[in-house]
Amino acid sequence: MEITSVNNNLVKEIVKLQQKKYRSQSGKFLLEGYKAIKEAFECGIELENIFVEKNKINDYNFAKNIVIETTEPVLKKLSTTESAPSAVAVGFQKKYDKNILKNVKKVVLLEDIKDLGNLGTIIRSSVAFGADAIVLYGESVDIYNPKCVRASVGNLWKLPIIHIDNLEDLKKFFEGFEKIATLPRSNNMLKSFTPTLPTVVMFGSEANGLSEDLIKFSTNSVKIEMAKTVESLNLATSVSVILYELFV
Repeated sequence: MEITSVNNNLVKEIVKLQQKKYRSQSGKFLLEGYKAIKEAFECGIELENIFVEKNKINDYNFAKNIVIETTEPVLKKLSTTESAPSAVAVGFQKKYDKNILKNVKKVVLLEDIKDLGNLGTIIRSSVAFGADAIVLYGESVDIYNPKCVRASVGNLWKLPIIHIDNLEDLKKFFEGFEKIATLPRSNNMLKSFTPTLPTVVMFGSEANGLSEDLIKFSTNSVKIEMAKTVESLNLATSVSVILYELFV
C-alpha cells in the first residue's frame, strides 16, 4: 500500500492522535522512528499502521503486512518533531489492571507530574534500576504524548504504569508497604538508607513537591545529600539517583 498525499483521509485521522482527546477516545498513540517502533513490536504492542519512507521499507520487514509506503511530506505531517523521522506508526495503548500492584515489590509513585520530558526519562530510569511498576497519582501528563514516548526511548511498555486518582485507592493497594516520601527536609540520608520491601517511593511534582496528603501517608522519608550551594535537582535526575541507591 502507498499513500503520498498529506490530504489523504487516513493521514488526517492519524494526525488527530497528536491531541490527547483523540488518543483517549481511540486508545491509540503515535510512535516515531525505527527504535521506538521496533521495540514496541518486540514487546507485544499491537501496531495498526507503519508509515515508512520508501528507501527504509526493508527495515520494517518484521511487520510488512501493516507497512504503508509514503513520502517525507506525509511523515512530516504525521510527526510532532521538527524534522520528519523515517517512519511513524500507530499503536494501541497498553492497559493494566490495578490489581497487578498486589504482586510487586518496588514501586515508583509520581504525583502531579507536568513535564513530558521528565516523565519519559523517569520511565527509562525506572526500567533501568529495577522498579516493578510506576503509579501516576493525581493530575499527571499523558504518558502517550509523543514527546513522552520519545523521551522514554522504547521503555514505555517494559513495566506497568498505573493511574490512581484518589488516596483511598492508594491506601488499599499499598497496605503493608513501606511508603517513602522524598523530602528535602528528611533526616534520613540516601547513602545510609535501606528500604524494607515491598516499598513505594513517592516523588512530588516539579513545582510543588509532595502534597501534605502523601507526606502524611508516608511511613518514612529520605533525601539526597548535596552540596549546600545547590538548592535542588531536576526531578528526573533526583528520581534516577534515588532509584539507583534504593533498588539496585
